[in-house]
Amino acid sequence: MRTGTFDYTINGRGTVASAVDLMADVPRLVTMHPLAVRAEAVPPPGPDVLRSTAVTSRLKFGPVGMHITYRADLMVRDEDEVLTVAHQQPRTTLTSHVRVAEAGDGVQIKVRVTFECPALLFSYAFAKARFAHEHMASEITKYLND
Repeated sequence: MRTGTFDYTINGRGTVASAVDLMADVPRLVTMHPLAVRAEAVPPPGPDVLRSTAVTSRLKFGPVGMHITYRADLMVRDEDEVLTVAHQQPRTTLTSHVRVAEAGDGVQIKVRVTFECPALLFSYAFAKARFAHEHMASEITKYLND
């Protein structure tokens, strides 16, 4: 298994509450995800999960395209914090820890993503996760500032 982490910051207009609402709404975030093609509510796997969403993404391996589905579990939704953990086979986990604060006339959203998967898949999968989150950060910035 290998693990990697990356961080990004989003600045925009709005309130802390509205930013937390957005960052906790996986189906809405999927509309900003460059690889995701579908989101569907699924039963949470346990009582410690607030909400679960099955997300299907389209990936390309050279000329071959394939769909993968992972489960995104909303674990924490507080007044300034969101924690989502996504699970995919084989043994892949992406944890997104979001902190939101007032900043000037708007908000600052700080995101730390921790990604773990089998070493053989790590380079490809980590690069895809980073690409998708950087794209989403850009789309979230546009959304907040429109």
